[in-house]
Amino acid sequence: MNQPEWLDESIPEAHPQYAEQAQARQDQLTKPPGSLGRLEEIAIQLAGLQQTAHPVVDPVQITLFAGDHGIAKDGVSAFDPVVTLQMMENFSNGGAAICVMSEEIGAELEVVDVGTRWQGAVPRAVRDERIAPGTANMRRQPAMTDEQFGAALTSGARAVDRAIEKNGTRVFIAGEMGIANTTAAAAVVGALLNKAAPGLVGPGTGHDASGVRRKAQAVDDTLALHRDQLGGAAALAAPWEAGRRVGGLELAAMTGAYIRCAQRGVVIVLDGFISGAAALLAERLRPGCRGWMILGHNSAEPGHHRIVAALGGRPLLEFNMRLGEGSGAATAVPLMRMACAIHNRMATFAEAGVTPEGQG
Repeated sequence: MNQPEWLDESIPEAHPQYAEQAQARQDQLTKPPGSLGRLEEIAIQLAGLQQTAHPVVDPVQITLFAGDHGIAKDGVSAFDPVVTLQMMENFSNGGAAICVMSEEIGAELEVVDVGTRWQGAVPRAVRDERIAPGTANMRRQPAMTDEQFGAALTSGARAVDRAIEKNGTRVFIAGEMGIANTTAAAAVVGALLNKAAPGLVGPGTGHDASGVRRKAQAVDDTLALHRDQLGGAAALAAPWEAGRRVGGLELAAMTGAYIRCAQRGVVIVLDGFISGAAALLAERLRPGCRGWMILGHNSAEPGHHRIVAALGGRPLLEFNMRLGEGSGAATAVPLMRMACAIHNRMATFAEAGVTPEGQG
């Protein structure tokens, strides 16, 4: 195992004094204490992370990572892998949901191909950082070599560095595209938490009941193979082995991006199931990343609740979404902006000449 050197860089912690100052300000705003619920919590959390009395959300960066999966050959997805490339073309043309959403919320959007199987040029407006033509079939062998996994992590880290250098990004959202990537995400979560496929595997791109069973069997077969090869579940739960053996190139890039955000003090808004799997892997690889994460929404994929339980906390939204692409996280951004606007611009009792509750 040859881990990239940047993985060892330190992760700063939130500054409690700024959170305490933000709480004190919330208590002086012209409202009953706690009456704005989680809007108050968001502002206080951001103040502590950003080390400021006036937290902000913008600039927002959305980076979408794409990659193919060898296990797609085993019929674990309702769609053919050709859809990965077709959707990248759709992203290039601005036709995907996340394209519309990023434009609507004023976020920068970048699409990075870290591992599709297609030869030749990638679609326009897609950054070509292909490491391999997709992963190997994890049901039969490790999905990635050590070198490929490390390169995918680094690709994600570079994306964060680019965003910071370009516009001083304060909030980062990672999205993904890759047919069969919910299967890989389920396998990663199963490996890290030592769980079987039932309870982790869902419909993904639209499986019926028989398709879900086939997908679950593929995940269980995969986990059994790698546990046997490594000598047990504990060995597969080691994050480097779990990530490279049963993950995906785009999932690894998301993991690297989350670690780099934490290292550089950028707030992460998590999306759903695949994003959550990458977040769990990031926290296991570099403890301390979790402190920089906000759970954007509660995915309708059934395995997401296990990730939420492992990470701790409550998602901001529950809209029954399961698209991926970063769409659930993007939906949470206006709510976060509202929280900051109220915190920064609402009048205090003293400014408004209002007698605080209990002092009249």
